[in-house]
Amino acid sequence: MRVLVVGAGGVGSAVARTVARRDLFERVVVADYDVGRAQRAIAGGGDRFAAAQLDASDEQAIAELIRTERCDAVLNAVDPRFVMPVFRAAFTAGVTYLDMAMSLSRPHASDPYRQPGVKLGDEQFALAGEWERRGLLALCGIGVEPGLSDVFARYAADRLFASVDEIGVRDGANLVVEGYEFAPTFSIWTTIEECLNPPVVWERGRQWYTTEPFSEPEIFSFPAGIGPVECVNVEHEEVLLIPRWIDAGRVTFKYGLGEEFIGVLKTLHKLGLDSTAPVQVGAAAVSPRDVVAACLPDPAALGSAMSGLTCAGTWVSGTGKDGSPREVYLYHVVDNSWSMAEYGSQAVVWQTAVNPVVALELLDSGAWSGAGVLGPEALPPEPFLDLLNSHGAPWECEERTPG
Repeated sequence: MRVLVVGAGGVGSAVARTVARRDLFERVVVADYDVGRAQRAIAGGGDRFAAAQLDASDEQAIAELIRTERCDAVLNAVDPRFVMPVFRAAFTAGVTYLDMAMSLSRPHASDPYRQPGVKLGDEQFALAGEWERRGLLALCGIGVEPGLSDVFARYAADRLFASVDEIGVRDGANLVVEGYEFAPTFSIWTTIEECLNPPVVWERGRQWYTTEPFSEPEIFSFPAGIGPVECVNVEHEEVLLIPRWIDAGRVTFKYGLGEEFIGVLKTLHKLGLDSTAPVQVGAAAVSPRDVVAACLPDPAALGSAMSGLTCAGTWVSGTGKDGSPREVYLYHVVDNSWSMAEYGSQAVVWQTAVNPVVALELLDSGAWSGAGVLGPEALPPEPFLDLLNSHGAPWECEERTPG
């Protein structure tokens, strides 16, 4: 398999390191607007790797690079603003497409906290028939959340439950970044987008609906010594993906943000600093959100200052195969000290990056295949979970007391 990775930020670089470590694929091209960053991402990878300069908003240039490099698959590792150009370019070139975040949402114009407007992924699903007719696969949301969390949902529904009442993705950590007053461990651009948009919830009979940001706070106890963390509703792809393939009474996504982080996000919103619309500053027009991102440290460079664990997982409740109430939490924990020592990547970005690598391995071997615009829960979970374990950070399943 010949792979094009679009984006050489933290996740794209971690993808390159993980692929190099396991000697995967015939050729890997890492492309970025900053070709120097792409070159740094592939340093030490060997002759299979190449760097290229690419504007992720230029659909024609992306398709041309795919053809020039004779790529079989494109992994989109840039932020969600560029999903559609990369998605369309892969379709034009006739190759498999993968991403870790789906096309952007737009809140309902008059009733944003009760009704969804344009939902995450709607632009991609609108083209699903065209992908299916051409026999092409767009595998969307195949990072950790969405991604591994969706695989967990499929596994639980198939193997652990006779019927499912609720699937709730729950994300928490005890990571500490020394030397910074405020230092998000993932892209602040994406974090602002998902945390300040109206969260989406799915319920059987009601379908998708929205709530206020940071709604329905709950204390969720995370494993591996992380402990109890307050989690709140956040807009996320799993809620838009899981109900398309899995029968569940309710689907939610809640994130352990913490009081300080929520306070910062609310302040950014009050000041208009979350806006993506350019404002005039002297002779320049700049997006306030891009300014915020530029003022904060690069998450990919924080690994040496970080300590602690990050946990991504899927909590499922319902009726077990034996007819009794059952509740489980399937999860994946990464210790930052381990991921830095093994892969040179901080925990959050490596945990995101390893999952599309696993998916590409399965597509390359033929263990996964399909056509159309699919989420991870549309494919068999066991090959994915088995292969994930071979990368050194195994997943776990914890039984919990129902109710």
